[in-house]
Amino acid sequence: MTIPRLFAIGFIFFCACVAWSTLGASVVSRTGESDERLAKEVARLWGGQHEQAAPAAVVERPRVVTEQVQEKDSRGQMVTRDVSRTVIDRVPIPLDSSRLKVDLALDQRRKGLLWYATYGVTFAGTYRLHNPDAQSRTVDVHLGFPSAEALYDGFTVRIDGREVPNQGDLSQGVNVTTTLAPGAASTLDVAYRSRGLDSWVYAFGPAGVAQVRDFTLDMHTDFEGIDFPGGTISPSTKVRDGSGWRLGWAFQSLVTGQKLGMELPRPINPGPLAARITFFAPVSLLFFFTVMVMLGALRGQSLHPVNYFFLAAAFFAFHLLLAYLVDHVNVHASFAIAAAVSVFLVVSYLRLVAGWRLAMLEAGVTQVVFLVLFSYAFFFEGYTGLTVTVGAVITLFVLMQMTGRVKWDEIALPGLPQRQPNQ
Repeated sequence: MTIPRLFAIGFIFFCACVAWSTLGASVVSRTGESDERLAKEVARLWGGQHEQAAPAAVVERPRVVTEQVQEKDSRGQMVTRDVSRTVIDRVPIPLDSSRLKVDLALDQRRKGLLWYATYGVTFAGTYRLHNPDAQSRTVDVHLGFPSAEALYDGFTVRIDGREVPNQGDLSQGVNVTTTLAPGAASTLDVAYRSRGLDSWVYAFGPAGVAQVRDFTLDMHTDFEGIDFPGGTISPSTKVRDGSGWRLGWAFQSLVTGQKLGMELPRPINPGPLAARITFFAPVSLLFFFTVMVMLGALRGQSLHPVNYFFLAAAFFAFHLLLAYLVDHVNVHASFAIAAAVSVFLVVSYLRLVAGWRLAMLEAGVTQVVFLVLFSYAFFFEGYTGLTVTVGAVITLFVLMQMTGRVKWDEIALPGLPQRQPNQ
């Protein structure tokens, strides 16, 4: 292997990197454009993200306000007189207790290159509040909907067992009004079935810090992969229940600005996965070229740069096929087809160049390790970097053991006199 050939191989590697960058950018562009459009379509068809806020209760306290008003009398002179009027103060009151039950049923949907974590939710809540005053008061309770884009089947609101009559404008939520005797308590029941997207969140208040008393939430999921959105509180209890989990949150007295919630799992998204594998391709090709150059130098029969050009093209064929197959075929099947085609191209080509031994045992095995296995590591989120690192260290160890006794001066500079060892 001569220096000009090494530079030629380096130029081929550079051109392949440019091609992969272009392909990866196109996949990212297609995925981003479709995600922005399709996410809106999914939200309209299925329902958006749910954030169910706790009911906001206020007690109405009338009081008389006296104001001084200046006006002209019959003689045209300015006089001041007192005018009294009644104003209503709406004072927020905390909920005495909350008993909530939530069932989440995962129902993932695919649109284009992306999967969306859609789900069905069954919500039931019982809230208790009381009149804190020594006089009869009117108490207003406002309940907002978790999503303006969702549908609500079986929606019922009951106050002390009586169903609240239908209200006209529900765009801002439901308002319930009741009159309570001094110190009397009231119970509000809410239930519905709905569908949402990506996450389900429960907020203790409309915004900011809220006070929570005697609170329990029992959540059941039919899926195993649970996660919690940022800024939410972890459950107090977590127990396996069939194929899912039963999670519980319980607080006696709490003041917080955090929320509770569940992040619904998504399967592997073909578009982003194909883009990540494509952008990683230069690393795979660099390992492959390095091993092939080393092995060629050891056996004294190096491949020509033209051969390396076709090998780089076979590598690129894997990512090109994967990028466009995932539009129409299952991502695992797409990966298998693209890998098989690429390995076939390399092996069938090199058997003509240098025979079956080099094609199968050297190039074929090396390609499976650095292209196929390294790329497949992207299917396991969180382990990709570790997998590539372990593979790189093992490769380094093998090459060091294979070349430890090689006299590189003789191999890299053929034709020069052999250096004699020290006597």
